[in-house]
Amino acid sequence: MAKSQQTFNKLEKEKKRLKKREDKRKKMEARKAEREENGTDGIQFAYVDFNGNLVDTPPDPEEKIKVKADNIVLGVPKKEDLPEVDPIRKGKVSFYDSSKGFGFIIDIEDQEKYFCHVSGLLDEITENDKVQFELEKGMKGLNAIRVKKI
Repeated sequence: MAKSQQTFNKLEKEKKRLKKREDKRKKMEARKAEREENGTDGIQFAYVDFNGNLVDTPPDPEEKIKVKADNIVLGVPKKEDLPEVDPIRKGKVSFYDSSKGFGFIIDIEDQEKYFCHVSGLLDEITENDKVQFELEKGMKGLNAIRVKKI
């Protein structure tokens, strides 16, 4: 006599499939009963007004703004269109540990803190020195390089 091909896993999958079908049928009947009770058709229309907000009334065609396709700019502006930025910045040394060989410089313009390493120094610096430096992308952010006392 051959062994039955029906396994526990197959039985569980079949039970799950039947339960899902039954749940779907119950939800459909509940929606149908609610529609008959409330007298609504279910999904209402939503419109987008001229500000981009969802509203239930259609937008007024007189408030529609015409935009020419030529006026829409796609993409990033080219480098020659951008203003020249001076790569040399000025700042103040907020912390510097000469034994470990690193420190931090605060930019005077935007008050950002930048890491500086002894390998990027042109002059010896100490805390509260006014310096000029350039920025370079490092592993964890921007680093100050070519640091020189003013």
